[in-house]
Amino acid sequence: MLYLNQRDNINTDMTLKDFLNSNDSFAAGCGARLVEVSPGTAVAIMEVTPAHLNAGDVCQGGAIFTLADLVFAALVNQGENLTFAINSTIYYHISAHEGDTLRAEGRLTCNHHRIPSVEVEVTNQEGIRIATFTGQAYTSRNPICISPK
Repeated sequence: MLYLNQRDNINTDMTLKDFLNSNDSFAAGCGARLVEVSPGTAVAIMEVTPAHLNAGDVCQGGAIFTLADLVFAALVNQGENLTFAINSTIYYHISAHEGDTLRAEGRLTCNHHRIPSVEVEVTNQEGIRIATFTGQAYTSRNPICISPK
C-alpha cells in the first residue's frame, strides 16, 4: 500500500485541497474539484456535462457520489494521519441535469480520533438539494505529509 508520505515528489507544503485536486484522478476525470477546505468544512463543485448523463438523460448517481466523496476525503484527512472510508451512504432527492452546477458542502459531525463522521449536502445552482451523503472513516497510524490547510 502506498501512503501520502511515501509518494515521490510530495511537497510537504502542499495543501490538502491542492493535493486532492492534483492526485485524485477519478474525481478530476469527473470534473469534480475542491474549492474550499477549512477546519471541519469543505466544498467542491462539478458542472454536469453530457459525459455525466445516464440512459435516462439525467446525471449518473455515481458522478454525484464522486463529488460528495471528494468532500468526504477532504474532511476526514484534515488530521495528522491518513484516513479511509469505512461506510458511506447517499440519498438522492431529485435528479441533476446537464448544465447544472453541483456544489457539495460538508462538515465533520463527529471528530472522533479514530472514527470520524461526516455529512455532505449536494445542491444545484439554485440551492435545491440534490443529494445527502453521510460517511464514517477509520484513521490509520500512517502520517500524512501535507498541510491540511
